[in-house]
Amino acid sequence: MVEMKMKKREGDDTSLLLEDFCLISVKMSQVKQVGLLAAGCQPWNKDVCVASGDRFAYCATLAIYVYQLDHRYNEFKLYAIMSEHKKTITAISWCPHNPDMFASASADNLIIIWNVAEQKVIARLDNTKGIPASLSWCWNSGEAVAFVSHRGPLYIWTVSGADCGVAVHKEAHSFLSDICLFRWHPRKKGKVVFGHTDGSLSIFQPGAKSQKHVLRPESLEGTDEEDPITALEWDPLSTDYLLVANLHNGIRLVDSESLSCITTFSFPSAAASVQCLAWVPSAPGMFITGDSQVGVLRIWNVSRTTTIDNFKLKKTGFHALHVLSSSPKKKCYSAYSPSKNHHTSSTSEAVPPPTLSQNQAFSLPPGHAMCCFMDGGVGLYDMGEKKWNFLRDLGHVETIFDCKFKPDDPNLLATASFDGTIKVWDINTLKAVYTSPGNEGVIYSLSWAPGDLNCIAGATSRNGAFIWDVKKGKTVTRFNEHGKNGIFCIAWSHKDSKRIATCSGDGFCIIRTIDGKVLHKYKHPAAVFGCDWSQNNKDMIATGCEDKSVRVYYLATSSDQPLKVFTGHTAKVFHVRWSPLREGILCSGSDDSTVRIWDYTQDACINILSGHKAPVRGLMWNTEVPYLLISGSWDYTIRVWDTRDGTCLDTVYDHGADVYGLTCHPNRPFTMASCSRDSTVRLWSLTPLISPVLINILADQQWEEIIGNTDRAMASGAPPLLCGKVSRDIKQELDKLTYNVRIKKLRWFSECLSPPGGSKNLWDLVAVLKDQDDSLLPQNYCKGIMHMKHLVRFKTSKAQELTTVKMSKFGGGVGAPSKEERLKEAAEIHLRLGQVQRYCELMVELGEWDKALSVAPGVSMKYWRKLMQRRADQLIQEGNDEVIPYCIATGDVKKLVTFFTSRGQLNEALLVTQAAREGNIQGPQISAPNGAACGEGNNKSDDYNDLLHRVSTELAEWYFQDGRAVLAACCHLAVNDIELAMSNLIRGNELELAVCVGTVLGGSAMPVTNYALELLAQKCMLTTTWDLAADLLTMIPDSELLLVKLCAFYPGSTAEVDDLHEKCHLPTSEECLQIAETYCNEGETFQAVKYYLLSPVPEKALPIGLLYVKDDPNPGGWLTLASSYPTEQLSSSDWTLDSVHGILDLLSYIRTDRLMLHKYSEFRNELLIFCGYVAALLAIRRHYNSIVPALYEYTSQLLKRREVTVPTQIEQLSAELDGWRACKHSASKSFEDSPYTPPSESQREVYSILLNRIKEEPIKGLIGPDYVTGSNLPSHSDVHTSCLTGLRIQGPVYFLEDGKSVISLNDALMWAKVNPFSPLGTGIRLNPF
Repeated sequence: MVEMKMKKREGDDTSLLLEDFCLISVKMSQVKQVGLLAAGCQPWNKDVCVASGDRFAYCATLAIYVYQLDHRYNEFKLYAIMSEHKKTITAISWCPHNPDMFASASADNLIIIWNVAEQKVIARLDNTKGIPASLSWCWNSGEAVAFVSHRGPLYIWTVSGADCGVAVHKEAHSFLSDICLFRWHPRKKGKVVFGHTDGSLSIFQPGAKSQKHVLRPESLEGTDEEDPITALEWDPLSTDYLLVANLHNGIRLVDSESLSCITTFSFPSAAASVQCLAWVPSAPGMFITGDSQVGVLRIWNVSRTTTIDNFKLKKTGFHALHVLSSSPKKKCYSAYSPSKNHHTSSTSEAVPPPTLSQNQAFSLPPGHAMCCFMDGGVGLYDMGEKKWNFLRDLGHVETIFDCKFKPDDPNLLATASFDGTIKVWDINTLKAVYTSPGNEGVIYSLSWAPGDLNCIAGATSRNGAFIWDVKKGKTVTRFNEHGKNGIFCIAWSHKDSKRIATCSGDGFCIIRTIDGKVLHKYKHPAAVFGCDWSQNNKDMIATGCEDKSVRVYYLATSSDQPLKVFTGHTAKVFHVRWSPLREGILCSGSDDSTVRIWDYTQDACINILSGHKAPVRGLMWNTEVPYLLISGSWDYTIRVWDTRDGTCLDTVYDHGADVYGLTCHPNRPFTMASCSRDSTVRLWSLTPLISPVLINILADQQWEEIIGNTDRAMASGAPPLLCGKVSRDIKQELDKLTYNVRIKKLRWFSECLSPPGGSKNLWDLVAVLKDQDDSLLPQNYCKGIMHMKHLVRFKTSKAQELTTVKMSKFGGGVGAPSKEERLKEAAEIHLRLGQVQRYCELMVELGEWDKALSVAPGVSMKYWRKLMQRRADQLIQEGNDEVIPYCIATGDVKKLVTFFTSRGQLNEALLVTQAAREGNIQGPQISAPNGAACGEGNNKSDDYNDLLHRVSTELAEWYFQDGRAVLAACCHLAVNDIELAMSNLIRGNELELAVCVGTVLGGSAMPVTNYALELLAQKCMLTTTWDLAADLLTMIPDSELLLVKLCAFYPGSTAEVDDLHEKCHLPTSEECLQIAETYCNEGETFQAVKYYLLSPVPEKALPIGLLYVKDDPNPGGWLTLASSYPTEQLSSSDWTLDSVHGILDLLSYIRTDRLMLHKYSEFRNELLIFCGYVAALLAIRRHYNSIVPALYEYTSQLLKRREVTVPTQIEQLSAELDGWRACKHSASKSFEDSPYTPPSESQREVYSILLNRIKEEPIKGLIGPDYVTGSNLPSHSDVHTSCLTGLRIQGPVYFLEDGKSVISLNDALMWAKVNPFSPLGTGIRLNPF
C-alpha cells in the first residue's frame, strides 16, 4: 500500500493554518518539453554499446541512452538517459547476472553502477587510479567489476559484500603495449584475454601459466609495427577458442590453449578492415563483422574462410556491433538450434533441422544486430528480414553549440557541433535531412542566409568561417581573415543579405561581404565571443567581449570606434541579443551568471536578471511578447524571464549539461529549440506562458485583449499581448475575410501558437470533415495522416511514381541429399500420371511452395485457396513479410491485418483495411448457392468498417502512448470518429486545441467540447482570470450550475463577488442567502446547498449537503456500502455513483478560506472522505487505473487519522480495492503471462456490486488515462519520485501545495478530474490544467 503523507497542525490534524492559505502556490512548469533529438553513439571508445534482454544502451560523449522494447507495439523506445558523468564516457558493461544493472566508466577516473529500472546510481568509485579504458563485469561474480587503464594493471572492484573494495589482479599487470580491450570468458571462471595495440594478446587463467603478448599476426613478427586489436570475443561454445580482429590483418580464430591460429578469414577486398565483430547466439558458428571504412555488415561461419554474405548498410564505417536475440514478439523460425553437447565448439558444422531444405543452411538467423557507426548513427538491423527495425541516424556525438531555424521554413532546424558537422533536422519527424561534409574541427556557431537562399554560414575553431550550400551539399566559400584563431560567433545580416559578421579570439569583429570583401575590422582589447545585428537598424551591430563590456558599432560611419560601451558585468560577456520588438533594447549574458538588459537610448542598464548559478550562454527574446526573455546556462538550466520586473517565470532542468543555443521561428514564436553539451536538441512549447491570450481568442474577445503595442504589453502587471509580425499578419488577413472568419481565426492562431507534432495535420482533417474542396489541401497533406477517403488514392499515386525494382530471392544451394532427389522423382511421376494434388503435397514437403501453388488450380480453386492459406499460416508463424501477397490473393484481410498489427505495423494494417473496404481486395470467386454472395458482400462491408475503426483506434493509441495526442486525434478524425478525436486531445491536456477544433466541427463534438471548456475555465481560476472563466462557461448551453460553481469559489470582496454574479446572471450574494433559506425550509436540499454556497455564509451548505449524502433517499442509503460487510446488506443497497456525485462536486466548490476554518474541521474531513471514495469509483469508471489504489489509500488514511462520524469503514475499502484488482487482472490476463490466482467468489461479487453502482460513463470520450505531450521523454537531470505511486516520474511533474511532494502531471490531471482536493488531505483544491 502507498503511504500517503497527510498534513497536520496542532489541534487540527487536517490542514494548513488559515493565515498560510494566501501563501500557497503550486509549482508547475510553464514550459512544456515536446520533442527530443537524442545524441548519437560516440566513436571515440570501444565498449560503448551493450544489450541485455529487451533493452540496449549506447554511450554518447556524456550520457548513456537506454532503449527498451515496447512489447505491445514491438518497437524499441527511448527509456532513460543516464547523465552523471561530467567527462567523456570510456566504456559500459551490462551485468550478465542482473538485467537491471550496468556499469559505466569515464575520463574523470570515475566508475558508476546504475540500476536501470529505477534509473538511479547505486554505487560510485571515484578514483580509479587512471582513466578506465575498458570495463567489464566479472562473469564469475555478480558483484564485481573489472577495469583497466592503458598499460594496466587490471583492477577488480567488488561493489558490495564482505570483500567490497578494489584489488589488483595478481598477474595482469606490467604490459609492454597499451590495452585496447579485454574480455572475461563467459564459462571458464577467471579466464581473461587482453588485446593490445601492437596486435598481440595476453591470456590469464587460474592454475595456468600467464601468456603475455602472444599470437601476434605472423606478418608482424620481428617488427615494431603496430596493428591494434579492434575486436575480441570468446567462442560461446568453447573454453579455448577466440575470435580476434586486427585493424589491418583481419580476423583469426585462435586456440588460447595451444596458442595457435586455427583459421584466418579472407576478405573480398584487400582494402577492407574490421572495426568490430560479434557472435550470433542463435546460430552456432556464425558471426558478423563491421568494416571500419564503409558500413558493410559481413556474415561469416567458422566452417568457411570467406563471407556468406555482405550488406552495405551505410556509407560511413562501423564503430561497434552487438547481437540481440530475436524480438520476443516475433515467432521467428530459426534455421539453427544450439547444440546440447557441451563439448562441441563453434567449428562444428551447423546442420539444419531435417524439416528445412538444404539450401536454407546458410540463410541469416533471426536476431538484431545493434550497429553503431562512425557518424554517430545507431540502429537495430533485423538480419533475418534484412531491414532496419530501428535507426537513429546522424545524431551529434558531441556538444551542440548552436541551433537556428531556417528563415523561410519553421520545420527545419540547423545545429552546429563540437563534432565538426552542421546537421539540418525536420522537427516534425525528428530526423536529419542534411549533414555538412564535416572535418571542420569544432563548429561554434551557425547562421542561416536570409530568405530562401538555402545556405548556412558556420564558424570553426581552426578553419575560419565557411558558407555551406545545403541543397548542393558542399562548401562554396571560406573566410580566413582571423587566421587560425577560433571564431566564436557568426551572424548573417537579415536586413542586408550581402553582409556577414564574425568575432574571434583574436579580438576582432570583422564585417565582410559574402564574396569576401572586408568592410570593417573592429578591434577589441580582448577576445570577442558574441555579436548580433540590430533587427531595426541594418547598420548597427553589438558585440560581447572578454573585457566584460558590451559594445555597439554603427557601420554607416568610417570610424572603427564603438558608438556605445556598456560596462557592469563582472566577468566576460559571451552572447548579446537585440530585442526584436523594442528598439534600442539589448541583453547580454555573462560568466558572472547574470543577464543584463541595456537601453541604448538611455546609455543604461535597466535590469539585472539574477538566478543562474553558472555562466550564461544561450539568449533568446520572444518575437511576440516583448518582455519575454529566455536564457541557458552552464548550470544545466533554462530560465524564462519577465524583463519588466526581473521575475523568473520558470526554470527548466531537463538538459543534462551546459545549455548553449536557444532559438525560435517568427512564424511559430512559442516553439523553442535548445541545444546542449549533453549532445541533445530539445523542443519546447512556451504557449502556457501566454495562456490568457489563447483563451481570449477562444472566447472571441476584442482584438485589444489579444494584440497590442509594446508600450501596453510592457506595463507592469499587464496580461500578455501579442505584438509581433506574425500576429499582426493574421489579423490583417482576417480583416480581409467576409465569411468563416471565426473558423479561420481559430485555425490560424492555433497553428501559429501550437508546437510541431500534428496541429497542421489535425486542421487539414478538420477541413476535410467540413467538406472543403480537396484541391485546397496543401501539398504535404499526403505525408501526414490522411482521411480514409483519400488514403488509397494517394498511395496509388505514390506507387505509380516509384520505380519497381525486382529483387532476386536470397539463398543459395549447397547440394541436395538423396532423400530430396527421391521425393522430386516421385513428384514428377505423380504429375505425369495426372495426380496433381499428390504432386502439390510432395512439392510442399520439399519446400517448393511456388511450384505447388502454380499448378494447384488444376485440382480446384478451393484446393488452391486452402493451399494458399496453409502457406500464409506458415509464413505468419515465421514472421515473414512474404505472407502479404498470399493473404491479398485469397482475400484474407483479417489475417493480414492481424499479422501487421502483431508486428506494430499499424499504418500498413490501416491501408489494407481501407483498400478492402473500397473493394480493391477480393478473394477469388468460388461458386456458392444462389443469393449467398450478395448477403456476404454486405456483411464484409460492415466487417471491414469495424476492422478499419479497430485498426485506426490501435494506431491512435500507439501515437497517444508515444506522447503525441494530436496525431492520435488525427487517426480518429481520419475515420470520422470525432468524439474519440476530441477525447484524445483532452486526455493529452491539449484543451485549447480541443476547444478550437470542437467549436469548428460542432455537432457530435459539442459534448466533449463543453467538457474541455469546463476544464479551461478551471485553468482560468488558477490564473485568477475569473471574468475569462465566466466567458468560457457561457459558451456552454445550460451552464447555470457551472457558473454557480465558479461564483461559489470566487474569493473576492462582497462588491467583486456581486459583480461576478451579475456577469453570470445570478442574484446578489444577499439575495442568494434568502433564496437558500426558502429552499431549506421547503426541503429542496440541492437548491439550498447551491444558493448557500453563493451567499455570504457558504459554510451553511456543508451540514445540509453532507446529511443529504449520508441519508441518500435510495433504499438503504449509501451508508450500507460501508457496513461490516455482510453480502446481504451490500446487495440490498442500490444507490449509484451519479446519485451522490453531483452534490459532492457542488460542495467541493466552497471557498477554501471557509472550508479551512477550525470549527468546520469535522465537516471538512467528512467532505474529503466522501470525495475521496467517490473519486475512486469515478476513476474505476473512467479507467484511471494508475490512481485507483492511491484514491482508496487516501480515503483509508483520512479515515484512520481523522475523527469523523461517517459510515465508511476501512475494511470495506480494502475489500473493494482487492476485488477491483483481482477482477481487473483477470480481465486483462493473457495465457502467455505467468500464472496467477483467479479472483475468489467474494471478490467477484464485490466487483459486480461496484460496477452496478458505478454505471457506464455517459461520454465515452472521457474514458482512458491522461498522457500529456512529453510524458515519454526522459529527463537528464530533474528526477522525482511520485508520492502517489512511489515510482520515478517520467515526463512532466506536478508539485503539491507543500512545495516538496510531487506527482506526475498525468496523475495530477486524472486526480483533479475525479477528486478536486489535493492528495495531501489539506482541503486545498488541485488545479493542474
